[in-house]
Parts: sequence; structure tokens; C-alpha cells
Amino acid sequence: MVDDRQLARLLVRVLNLEGHDPESIDPEAPLFGNGAGGWGLDSIDALEIALALQEEFGIVMRSDDEATRSAFASVRALTRFVQQHAAQEPGRAG
Repeated sequence: MVDDRQLARLLVRVLNLEGHDPESIDPEAPLFGNGAGGWGLDSIDALEIALALQEEFGIVMRSDDEATRSAFASVRALTRFVQQHAAQEPGRAG
């Protein structure tokens, strides 16, 4: 099952986020916005994340789904979303 650090490493790699150390990130830090401790991501990054999660875990994220929007709050929220939806996909790695 995927955890916060694994997902942070995936995001740093997929988004080419030089300067972000996935091992020391705050899993509750907001992914979007430029507030203190936040990742400062934008809508293009969200699309790249959704594509990476589909490729890695077979999870389809729908923009019209409130659960998808909530999942993008933080690494921790995204991890919970992946854990929940990967568990619903028989035979998928998690």
C-alpha cells in the first residue's frame, strides 16, 4: 500500500520539483497556493498528478467528483484517496 513518502517521491519525480525533498515534506502541507509550507502547484500540475496516478495505480480521477477535489488538498489527502481507490481495483499494485 502506498504511503505519504512514496507519493511525495512520485510527485517530485513526475512534476520535476527540484528543491523539494520528498523525505522531509509535511504531508499536511497544501499542494496548491503559495502559502507557508505549501507546494505552490497549479492546475497543470493537477493534470500531471492525475495522469501519473492513473499510470501508476490504475486510478481514474474525475474533475467533477468532489472526492477528487478534496484529494488534492495535501499529500496526506492524496495518499488516502489512492489507498481507498487502489483497494477497489483488484489486482492493482498499491
